[in-house]
Amino acid sequence: QVHLVESGGGSVQAGGSLRLSCAASGYTVSRSCMGWFRQAPGKEREGVAAFDSDGSTRYALSLKGRFTISKDNAKNTLYLQMNSLKPEDSAMYYCAARGDGARLLYGTLVSQNYNYWGQGTQVTVSS
Repeated sequence: QVHLVESGGGSVQAGGSLRLSCAASGYTVSRSCMGWFRQAPGKEREGVAAFDSDGSTRYALSLKGRFTISKDNAKNTLYLQMNSLKPEDSAMYYCAARGDGARLLYGTLVSQNYNYWGQGTQVTVSS
């Protein structure tokens, strides 16, 4: 059974940084697509950053340069380093994983392509 557990969220002032972690069990992070999504109240869930099955990364254009996705295969953990945070980055952040080895290309940031989801970690950025 696949479990994804996010941590690292919290409250920070604008310009600050946070690193989110997603610990996976029952799933090998090196094997397939994994990514980070976020959802603010009243808004749709949006893709933030993801690894495709070939190890390539993809970022939401508006976030590239501030956010960095990484993973530690030995720890079976996915990370999201978030720098220069803005109030509009406030949201629930979710880790997601796909159950097969398909390469998604631009679909890596489409939430419907993922089978497994964590419960989320809240990020709040104050001005």
